[in-house]
Amino acid sequence: MSFDNLCKLLSEKHPATFASWVLGTPQTSVKVLKTELSIEPIRADYVTFLQLQGRILHLEFQTKLESTPPLPLRMLDYWVRLYRLYRLPITQVVVLLLPPSPETVIETAFTVETTRHEYRVIRLWEENPELFLNDPALLPLASLAATTQPQALLQQVVVKVNQVEPRQRPEISAYTQILAGLKYKKDLIRQLFREGIMRESVIYQEILREGEQRGQQRERALILRQLTRRVGELPQEVLDRIETLSLEQLENLGEALLDFQAQADLETWFSTLDVGVKMT
Repeated sequence: MSFDNLCKLLSEKHPATFASWVLGTPQTSVKVLKTELSIEPIRADYVTFLQLQGRILHLEFQTKLESTPPLPLRMLDYWVRLYRLYRLPITQVVVLLLPPSPETVIETAFTVETTRHEYRVIRLWEENPELFLNDPALLPLASLAATTQPQALLQQVVVKVNQVEPRQRPEISAYTQILAGLKYKKDLIRQLFREGIMRESVIYQEILREGEQRGQQRERALILRQLTRRVGELPQEVLDRIETLSLEQLENLGEALLDFQAQADLETWFSTLDVGVKMT
């Protein structure tokens, strides 16, 4: 699937969201129209036609401006065919996914002698990423939005993808990674998404907890060996008390026991710990 065609798929899955974005006003009554236009039928691979209240919205997605026939002529051609078919006002918007080379002129009109036809162009790389980050339907486009820190933006995107409702997440994640491939290296995309998924997964959290528990057990075993050497064999009630200590408390005990001479010093340390707990 091409990048342009993926955008067409997204806009047809979420027509009201895309219409609201490009028009800048909330759209609720939106119907996807067929993309085949009569009179020497043409099928528009990368466009979406949406019927709004009393208006047609024509969305065209482009990764590059070069096309045959040229984009301005195509926009005029679509306008004439749409108007002949529906006899409604038509808003045409071209969404450019990537910036062209610096010397390229981004045309917004077809002009030949007295004929002039205009359309809008949205430069995705100039769009505020917040809108895309906060809407799952637009999230796949977020990594292509405006930023001075591309990798930080991609990391934000990964976080937002992992917050999507679980049933939608695999599909949105796949779309997001495909479109991110227009701008970012594949290795970076795979790395960030893999790390993000691991952080969010139950398995990953369980691994962390197990690691903390193992660390605490090792610390406790070391403390007990050192205490036995300093003050002799410990009674069971003392062993049980040490078993309840947190990792931080065990670390504090490990520092304090260097000054212990007898079990009384350990009891004094426990008393200090109890006083601290009561004060908090």
